[in-house]
Amino acid sequence: MPAFANGTASLVWVIISAVLAVVGGLVLYFTFLSKKNEGKFKGFWNWMQEFLTFKKMFIEHFLKVTYLILAIFVTLASFSAGHFLWVILGIILGNLVLRISYEFSLVLLLICRNTTEINNKMSCKEAKKENKAE
Repeated sequence: MPAFANGTASLVWVIISAVLAVVGGLVLYFTFLSKKNEGKFKGFWNWMQEFLTFKKMFIEHFLKVTYLILAIFVTLASFSAGHFLWVILGIILGNLVLRISYEFSLVLLLICRNTTEINNKMSCKEAKKENKAE
């Protein structure tokens, strides 16, 4: 088999994958994720719709788990510093820097969540005002 045949087959598969991805994405967007279907799904399909529309943020759980893993790692790795003072400094400063960086990430996430809640409440108030005006 010539060497270019494998490369050609890979290129063909990449093109087919791209076409299928575009068609699949458009079908999902215009059917499953349309506004008219909001709230119609139950169970797994409701979870899937929330996941695909980014109504649920999974990064918060991911950040918390990775923080715990890295905090344990920083603490244990600090013991390899050798000198007692470096060990204590590594444990304290390492965990402090780690904590501050993760808190900053979570603060950004909380700002996003609170802004969304405020936006939703404002939309509800405006809808009530419009209903009273009619």
